[in-house]
Amino acid sequence: MEKMDGEIKTNCVAYKDFPAHAGEEVVIKGMIHRIREMTGFAFVIIRTAREVIQCVYSPDFSDYRMDDTVVEGCAVKVTGKIVKDQTRDDRYEMQIHGIEVLSTPAEQMPIVINKKQLDNIPLDLNLNMRPVTLRNPKERAVFKIQEGIARGFREFLFAQGFTEIRTPKINAQGAEGGANIFKLDYFGKQVFLAQSPQFYKQMLVPIYERVFEVGPVFRAEHHDTSRHLNEYISMDFEMGFIDSFYDIMNMETGALKYIMALLKRDYAEEIALLNVNLPEIGEIPIVKFMDAKDIIVKKFKKKITDFRDFEPEEEQLLGKWAKQEYNSDFLFVTHYPSEKRPFYAMDDPADPKYTLSFDLLFRGIEITTGGQRIHDYNEQVAKMKARGMNPDDFESYLMAHKYGMPPHGGLGLGLERITMHLLGFKNVRYASMFPRDINRVTP
Repeated sequence: MEKMDGEIKTNCVAYKDFPAHAGEEVVIKGMIHRIREMTGFAFVIIRTAREVIQCVYSPDFSDYRMDDTVVEGCAVKVTGKIVKDQTRDDRYEMQIHGIEVLSTPAEQMPIVINKKQLDNIPLDLNLNMRPVTLRNPKERAVFKIQEGIARGFREFLFAQGFTEIRTPKINAQGAEGGANIFKLDYFGKQVFLAQSPQFYKQMLVPIYERVFEVGPVFRAEHHDTSRHLNEYISMDFEMGFIDSFYDIMNMETGALKYIMALLKRDYAEEIALLNVNLPEIGEIPIVKFMDAKDIIVKKFKKKITDFRDFEPEEEQLLGKWAKQEYNSDFLFVTHYPSEKRPFYAMDDPADPKYTLSFDLLFRGIEITTGGQRIHDYNEQVAKMKARGMNPDDFESYLMAHKYGMPPHGGLGLGLERITMHLLGFKNVRYASMFPRDINRVTP
């Protein structure tokens, strides 16, 4: 009778370990990324999960004879000897002693994916062919970077005593309200796809004090723009017993510092491959909403038409100002107008027209919205009624307030949005592995 002991073993050698195995015969597994036929020999490039490994075939150093079953796109097991790359002393390659074909493609690739980057491929074609285009090293590197961002977020918050939570995505109410909410028929009852985990984050603050979630959220927005998706990954946290909403901004600053350091340390190859300009984060400047509007008017001579929110051009100007004045790629904008913030946002006691809330701009684009929440039951009910809302529709949410809630606040950070701007993309769809927008539900 066979049994599993859970001890993970492998007979394959990763490229990073090649120097330790120089002169030895080892095994690697991967996909044949490219075959370059030369006079008397051939380069067989193997793509593994994170590496592209140069292997060399020649009858001069092996009895193995490569035939026409070995083609690009094959999954293979390669046996060979590790040697130094003759053209670069700091690189190693494998002399092929044998290739076992594990699977063979049924058809030739419809596009060339083994170049350094996918040149001249329209965005729609790239997305339609995602199972293929992601095989390009640069394309897949994007999502290793994205992995690092989410990983850094998690690791930092764990270190700060946060508990990771999982909240439902089918809800009785929308957390943000408005028309941008997907409606579902749930066994004859109307329900909604989660716009955010906001209600549940707050419910759990009296229990765990500090909570976070990395998960999908859904917005039924009819935008077909370069910066909007209908499904995206939100990195949220909520923290209790805060002294002020500045505690939240400080926590995010610490998280961003940790994320950038992690990317620099553990994702250096992807950073180099994509030529990423990682921001240096010292201190992030803070400006109030109305003061920011004043900067736009006085410094950039722009006429303000909306005193409730920022236009995209205004965000870009503020990003430019933060870079010029503080050499910062980031800028916190605080005290947004109350009428533009959700019902749970705490109004500023000094001026209730504004809220104890903020956005974080990164190189001129908003990536975070957060702030302090109302924790007093009567205050929350009063604000809901003032907005024409029926508190009875939010019974489970208000239960947390009714039975005691500490001062608290939190934020949501869009994973695709920060990836997009970190990598310098002009369209957020490049930063989504399988994007969902108003026109796309496949692949």
